[in-house]
Amino acid sequence: MLPLFSNLPEATREDWPGLVAIAFGLLVLQLPAVMVLLSRLLQGPTRRPPLQPRSPHPGLLGKVSIVVPTLNEAHRLKPCLTGLTQQTYEVREMLVVDSRSTDGTLDLVKAAQSSDPRFRPLTDDPLPQGWVGRPWALHYGFLHSSAHSDWILGIDADTQPQPGLVATLVAEAEAAGYDLVSLSPRFILKTVGELWLQPALLMTLIYRFGPTGARDDGPERVMANGQCFLCRRSLLESLNGYTVAQGSFCDDVTLARHAAQHGAKVGFWDGANLLKVRMYDGMRETWQEWGRSLDLKDAALPAQVWGDLWFLTCVQALPWLIVPGLLFGVIVAPHAWPIQLCLGLNASLIAARVALQWAISPSYDLSQACGKWAFWLSPLADPLAVVRIWLSSLRTPTRWRGREYPAGGDR
Repeated sequence: MLPLFSNLPEATREDWPGLVAIAFGLLVLQLPAVMVLLSRLLQGPTRRPPLQPRSPHPGLLGKVSIVVPTLNEAHRLKPCLTGLTQQTYEVREMLVVDSRSTDGTLDLVKAAQSSDPRFRPLTDDPLPQGWVGRPWALHYGFLHSSAHSDWILGIDADTQPQPGLVATLVAEAEAAGYDLVSLSPRFILKTVGELWLQPALLMTLIYRFGPTGARDDGPERVMANGQCFLCRRSLLESLNGYTVAQGSFCDDVTLARHAAQHGAKVGFWDGANLLKVRMYDGMRETWQEWGRSLDLKDAALPAQVWGDLWFLTCVQALPWLIVPGLLFGVIVAPHAWPIQLCLGLNASLIAARVALQWAISPSYDLSQACGKWAFWLSPLADPLAVVRIWLSSLRTPTRWRGREYPAGGDR
């Protein structure tokens, strides 16, 4: 025994079998989750590469109607409108569906319409019983879009579309025979708090669903992003628009999984070169707003939600919490193989997480960030991110994007 610990109290020595038992229990709990994680992360080398901007061709003329849902978005809508005007003749119309904003959102749209007549400002009808605001606005826009458009593209107001976004997305979807495709963006981060927390929250999605562009494990594991959500008009017509997702706080995933279950070819691709997004201002808003939907419980069965909670706890939260104790266990019981194996397993999970921070860095725009060092410390926020998923999974949102919803009642 190491001299440093030769004088440990006898009670402490008697606890060593307890440390071994705890380590063995952790191995039983974590090993299945680690195997699942490996199977997902190993898809990285074979995933669909990030989309590269393509020039439009005449065959795309007028194929797309864009729908932008808004509610008091005046403070962040301008970059979205500017990005949309840079899209070319593949876009037939751009319907901005406003839910009675009070901050001048529609005035910005009307000003943009004066220089680009493809913009169509609309005010949706009062929110029907049982609907969440965002899917209702998208549904309203779909119902008022041109029947001559083959595709409906939902774009969020906080996005910054880059030149070639729509042409590239539609051309790639048609070439590969997809019915529904959504893109992951490049996230714009600015403050220290969000630099630290946001990548940890994003990692909960990567751990659960694998890298963007990887193959799906079945309709129930389909991932989607409503910030840029392209769907064939014919598919939406067959699904009665967004009705299937009317009460969902993750309407994008709900609709995509429902479509996949009914035979549609669904894709989730890396669009970091085509789409930027400034989602939330600061750590507090990131925690409150994004955390409300990250559990995806509206699109999953309870067993899947609980399975994901077990999985994230095992592979993303526990390593940071138990490695210090395991290091102590190895020192006081150097020949106890369960402690050694458990330490090696969790140290490997931490090393993989740090490596993944480098891997996801192209998904972030840090050019306006203060304290960029906080981004590289984001793995330390993993336990907090998992706590946020737990909290979200156990609660039903009562406030979402400026709207109040009855607790436990109709939405």
